[in-house]
Amino acid sequence: MKKNLFLIGFMGCGKSTIAALLAEELQMKLVEMDEQIEQEAGMSIADIFEQYGEADFRARETALLHRIRQEGNCVVSCGGGVPMRVENVQAMRAGGRIIYLKTSPQVIYERIKDTTNRPLLNDHMNVEYIATLMEQRKPKYEEAADLTIVTDQKTVAEVCKEMVDKLN
Repeated sequence: MKKNLFLIGFMGCGKSTIAALLAEELQMKLVEMDEQIEQEAGMSIADIFEQYGEADFRARETALLHRIRQEGNCVVSCGGGVPMRVENVQAMRAGGRIIYLKTSPQVIYERIKDTTNRPLLNDHMNVEYIATLMEQRKPKYEEAADLTIVTDQKTVAEVCKEMVDKLN
């Protein structure tokens, strides 16, 4: 069984886009955690946050990670908050390699400024708030990562090539 590749990083760092290309190139199954949770819940993440709270959403993430860990051969685009829980990092480590996609706050802002589906940024869509939240999460991302790839000023193909080269 091939191990999983778990892509972590702040929202807007490119996890979904990079995971899709990487899964295709490596002939692995693509798992988009947020989409999977929405599908299983029958509602959007924003609605899960509103109706059940963040703690319920985080519990759904953890349960999904445990299932993925058993499956193997997946490229997993993790939600931005996944590495904040020790249990999640342990599940990812047990199931594969963790790759941190590091991106600057300004690039994140430019990528997500016109989106409305990011509950943690509602009413806070600015570079300063993004930078503050990223700084809070950075130690957990760095601690969890087996590999860190800086995505600023790189194409998706360049990021994937660098990742595959470093993993080999």
